[in-house]
Amino acid sequence: MAAQDRIDTSVAHPARRYNYWLGGKDHFAADRASGDEIAAAFPTVRTAVLANRAFLRRAVRYLAEEAGVRQFLDIGTGLPVPDNTHELAQRADPTSRVVYVDNDPIVLTHARALLTGTPEGRTAYLEADLRDPAAILDHPELRATLDLDRPVALLLVAILHFIHTDEAALPVVRTLLSALPSGSYLVATNATVDFTDEAGAAAYRAMFAAGRTDGYARTAAQFGAFFDGLDLVPPGIVAVCDWRGSYPEATPADVAMYAAVGRKP
Repeated sequence: MAAQDRIDTSVAHPARRYNYWLGGKDHFAADRASGDEIAAAFPTVRTAVLANRAFLRRAVRYLAEEAGVRQFLDIGTGLPVPDNTHELAQRADPTSRVVYVDNDPIVLTHARALLTGTPEGRTAYLEADLRDPAAILDHPELRATLDLDRPVALLLVAILHFIHTDEAALPVVRTLLSALPSGSYLVATNATVDFTDEAGAAAYRAMFAAGRTDGYARTAAQFGAFFDGLDLVPPGIVAVCDWRGSYPEATPADVAMYAAVGRKP
């Protein structure tokens, strides 16, 4: 079945809603309705997604330019925007290799833009789900693109909060990290209400309980558990806007999201 035939436009999808908040064009009425409802309760949500994207750019630049990482596994890719992971990494080293993973068929229809990298490097796209990490790791395209005996940066940016229990999310991250060698990195963000006032936190809890938002907010301790056994890159676990000055125009309350980068010893 062609990708376009598997797109359910009647149900909001995080990748398309994110694209809507970023000012893109690849979204449908259900995505816009969901995005507007969340924005009504959290008016700075567009600032939050811009700050999240700025963190991704800053983290990839750090890994490529300062840490010398040349392989990236970007799960929850989303729709292409300027400065995608492979563009940033291959500016630092044209031989860099990137594998993108997403479960939204509409992302597959745009994959050609994601796969246009340098002749010296390599990019690949897998249609797969984070909740099935074994299928990602065993995929022949991943094995053909990345050398899992060499360090890999695992990017889980604005996706972990769509797995709604720690009992489900932690094993996924552990499985992925266990397949990567020493010197690999985890880059992650996750929604939180730790920076939100009580009224905002209560509004979030009501929306989540009613199924009107699909992002599971984690505390600093819950988010930090993803990095157990890793060496956190300074400044550690912080608001997404505060990681090495990623988005100084925003405050932690504006973004309501944690970010961190950790290195596997």
